[in-house]
Amino acid sequence: MPDRERALTPEGIQEVRALARRVASVTQTPVVLASPYRRALETAAIAAEAWNSDGEIARSGALTPESAPVEAWEEIRTLRGVGTLLLVGHEPLFSSLTAHILGFPELSIDFNPGTTACVEIVEFGARPRGVLRWLINTKLAMI
Repeated sequence: MPDRERALTPEGIQEVRALARRVASVTQTPVVLASPYRRALETAAIAAEAWNSDGEIARSGALTPESAPVEAWEEIRTLRGVGTLLLVGHEPLFSSLTAHILGFPELSIDFNPGTTACVEIVEFGARPRGVLRWLINTKLAMI
């Protein structure tokens, strides 16, 4: 099955739901931007449910696995001022995008499936600057 058509597994759904509930309990309701791949859209829908959000899930081709961090950053920059933003996508993009936003593109970050990071963006310029507030994965959320 092509990667873009792969669905979340039943275990993945359960893990994402637990993580989304935990994150929703400590963050504002976000604007959701997701990769158009099936499992990302499923994850985004579960997250929106955790926030009791009726908001539309925006789709972005810049959040697919083959995208470059600079391409994704350019799209994120257009959303400056919307408040909390939840990005839903894939590896290898998300670890490199997070490193890019933090200003350390060579930084290695382990984004296994279901990992969520909270990054406060301090500078929205061509060269972003952000602060990592926390990083959690689905296994920790299940504890």
